Amino acid sequence: MQRRTLLQSSAALALGAPALVGFAQQSITLKFHTFMAPLSNVWLSMHKPWMDKVSKESGGRIQFEAYPAMQLGGTAAQLYDQVKDGVVDIVWTLPGYTAGRFPRIEAFELPFMMNNAEATSMALWDYLHTVGADDFKETRLLAVNVHGPGVIHSKSKPIKTVADLRGMKVRGPSRPITKMLGYLGAVPIGMPLPAIPDALSKGTIDACVLPWEVLPSIKGQELTRFHSEFEPAGGALYTAAFVMAMNTKRYESLPADLKKVIDNNSGVATSGWMGKTQQGNDPAGRKTATDRGNTVTIIASADAQEFKRKAAVVEVEWMAEMDQRGLNGRQLRDTARTLIEKYGKTAKG
Repeated sequence: MQRRTLLQSSAALALGAPALVGFAQQSITLKFHTFMAPLSNVWLSMHKPWMDKVSKESGGRIQFEAYPAMQLGGTAAQLYDQVKDGVVDIVWTLPGYTAGRFPRIEAFELPFMMNNAEATSMALWDYLHTVGADDFKETRLLAVNVHGPGVIHSKSKPIKTVADLRGMKVRGPSRPITKMLGYLGAVPIGMPLPAIPDALSKGTIDACVLPWEVLPSIKGQELTRFHSEFEPAGGALYTAAFVMAMNTKRYESLPADLKKVIDNNSGVATSGWMGKTQQGNDPAGRKTATDRGNTVTIIASADAQEFKRKAAVVEVEWMAEMDQRGLNGRQLRDTARTLIEKYGKTAKG
């Protein structure tokens, strides 16, 4: 009788083993925080699909609490510290919101550096894992990307030449870009994306520089009437560099198979996909402006030369500043250019 009870108990334990395994493989929820609006192209076509893909490939064991538009509080400039300190698990943010804190990444925001967003995003990943590794050593980088060519959006007049910018109050997203605007004759005003609509409405700024794809998320096609873009052959006026970073301890706490899922959705390929996806939304953003009858000015390659000449001072000053900080400014710039050219030979559009 005792033997039968013992066997029954052993069988029950054996049958219960799968339940124990299932308990060990319970789902993990990650908090994803960003400043992008919930109806923005970036959120809908890039952030959400990325999270959905990770969840699917984990068999549902990785779930996300997704918070666009700074819904967990704080400012866009505080996002990196939120993920570093473990307040949230993953962020997508613009390092340029904290001027000078991440000096090496600024090489990719120098005027007329980028060619297309896919190539430049892959180059940025490579760059940050070689000469730029120290910038984000406090977190685990998952992906990095840049947006498509920057466009000038103005309330009151078209921008056709450098002279047209003189005295205009123009918003820039990061330190190199606001410096560039100053050398172009504008009054540069740095501010994060969510602050632009109010600033345009109140006249705090007369214009802003943004890629086409983000324009609808801030109703920029309604708040501005004139848009100036550069011919592709003339190069892109600027781009901005973004990072998607994860809290290091949170990543390290994951079981090996879930780390692999995160790893499979990180790196150079994911960075290229993000850049390509973001730039891929440019035509739709541009259409919101043309559908309203707004004026789009295309600055030809010949006219772009004056922009390039004046903006070149930013590059020279930036390299000198990097040297003063104990970094090799020329090496950083040259590495960025070499990598952008390398990936540009294989990336499309």
